[in-house]
This record gives sequence, structure tokens and C-alpha cells, in this order.
Amino acid sequence: MSPRIALVTGVGRSNGIGHAIVLELAREGWDVAFTHWRAYERRVPLGSDPERDPERLEAAVRALGRRAIAIEADLADPETPDRLIADIGHRLGTIDAIVLSHAESVDSGILDTTLESFDRHFAVNTRAAWLLIRAFAGQVAGGGRVVALTSDHTVGNLPYGASKGALDRIVVAAARELAPLGITANLINPGPVDTGWMDDATREALTAHQPSGRLGTPEDAARLVRFLLSEDGRWVSGQLIMSDGGFSV
Repeated sequence: MSPRIALVTGVGRSNGIGHAIVLELAREGWDVAFTHWRAYERRVPLGSDPERDPERLEAAVRALGRRAIAIEADLADPETPDRLIADIGHRLGTIDAIVLSHAESVDSGILDTTLESFDRHFAVNTRAAWLLIRAFAGQVAGGGRVVALTSDHTVGNLPYGASKGALDRIVVAAARELAPLGITANLINPGPVDTGWMDDATREALTAHQPSGRLGTPEDAARLVRFLLSEDGRWVSGQLIMSDGGFSV
């Protein structure tokens, strides 16, 4: 049986959701290519080591007996998605699933968002996702999976929230348009997950609104991704799943 191959984007930080997804898939028997972008990690430091985290994760996947490729990729460049899919296909084989966990996220609102920031958010969070899905669909051999991480955080975070809203529509459209190719497409909204961006006051306030009594973890999201990519998840498509422990209820 040929190995299953996944691409996971946005895996620069060891405390991030993408990192947990890569490890979860590797434990499940997937070979994984994953992207990171050190320039962003340096610009928005969230308690990670952008110089070493990707290499450490690559080694951890290989220690689990799976193939791994860490690829530094600027998803703001519109030529990157096609190059990325082609490169992974050449080095690992046909990609069976893509997990879009990358994001440009710089807090700003209606009055203080710059044009440059607005355009970059949409280039990374929205345009790159569309181009990656398109390139992925062009190489599928017998069906595949698309999963994207999304958010409903918009107030005080205009370009992030707006670009994620557009991402939602693209993925839902993909579920319908790509179904004849055997591709499913879904979104996960993990709710508030502390991946290094929370201070103590934010953590306390969000936990107080969480009926489960705790915040989500990267591993919570990773387990759902594993299910959606599995054979058992083949009948789930076109869904935006609020996997947040009841936070949104």
C-alpha cells in the first residue's frame, strides 16, 4: 500500500496547531511535508524558536518512521502554491491531503489597519489557500482531503477576520466543485487556543467563558484533523465545524 502524503501549511512554531497536526498525522502513518516562514515568526514572535523549530519537527516525524520535508515558503507570493505542490510531488509523491493552518495575523481594527497589512492578510490567508486547493486538485489521483483552520475573531482584528471569512467561502465551494474528483473539504474553528498569543488576563477571561472549564489545545484540533483525513471521515464535507468545547454555544 502506498504511503499517504499530507501537506500541512503554517508549521513554524512548536506551540502551534500546525505542529500538533504534523505529529498526529505522522503517528497515524502519514508522510508529511510542512511549510514555515521564518520572516513572519521573527516579525510576530510567540514564544517559539523560528531558527530551529522546523528542523526539530522534521526530526521528530522521521523518528516516528515517516518521511518529512520542512519547506520554507512565502505564501504571499502567488507563484509559491504551484511550486510547492510540484516540489512535494517530485520529492514524496502525489499529495493525498492538504491542511491549511497558515495565517497572517496582526491585530488591527477598522481605523488603524493599513492597506499593506490588509492586502497581505488576503494574499496569505485567502489567495494562497485558493491557489493551494487548485494546485492540489490538479494532481489528485484517487480522491483527497482539504481541511482549513478558520476563526470568527473579527472585532479589533479586521484583516484577519475578513480574510478568514473569505477562506470559509472558498473551502465550502471546494466541497461542492471538487466532489466529482473524490475530494472532501471542511473547515475547523478551534475556538480560543493558547499558542503563545495570550497574556494572563486574556487566558483567564477566555477560560471563564469556556463551559468545559479549560481552553482548547493544539492537540484537540489535531485529533479532529486526523479524523477528517481518515477513511472514517470520508462522508463529512462542506462543513464548518465549531470544535471549541462549547465556547461558541
